Amino acid sequence: MGENLQQTPIGTDDWAAAMTEQATTAGAKPAAGDAAPEPIFEQFTANGASAVQRTDLDMILDIPVQLEVQLGRTKIAIKNLLQLAQGSVVELDGMAGEPMEVLVNGCLIAQGEVVVVNDKFGIRLTDVITPSERIRKLNR
Repeated sequence: MGENLQQTPIGTDDWAAAMTEQATTAGAKPAAGDAAPEPIFEQFTANGASAVQRTDLDMILDIPVQLEVQLGRTKIAIKNLLQLAQGSVVELDGMAGEPMEVLVNGCLIAQGEVVVVNDKFGIRLTDVITPSERIRKLNR
């Protein structure tokens, strides 16, 4: 872990190219009969939002949040933890091929799959939890 890894920023062009490649290889063109997906978040329009509402939203846009992607979890005894060394394998509860969980401040917001672009890991969101689903989970 003491290695200094040289971090090269990934440009938006690299990610855009990866997304374009995904769309062309996966045949992501919707069929003629498919309806457009419903927007997840309410859209603000010039007629629909007052200047005060827009200013209020602008005030929170720069607040940092903790974004986590979880591969899996496990419980381990301290005795076993102290025996871990380079090359040790720790079994997780996640299965190969299962979607990763994306959490913001500890709250599940989406699931996705790992992607690699220019030797950097990323996550492609495959399922976004709607606000109503999140509220329903809080009430349980």
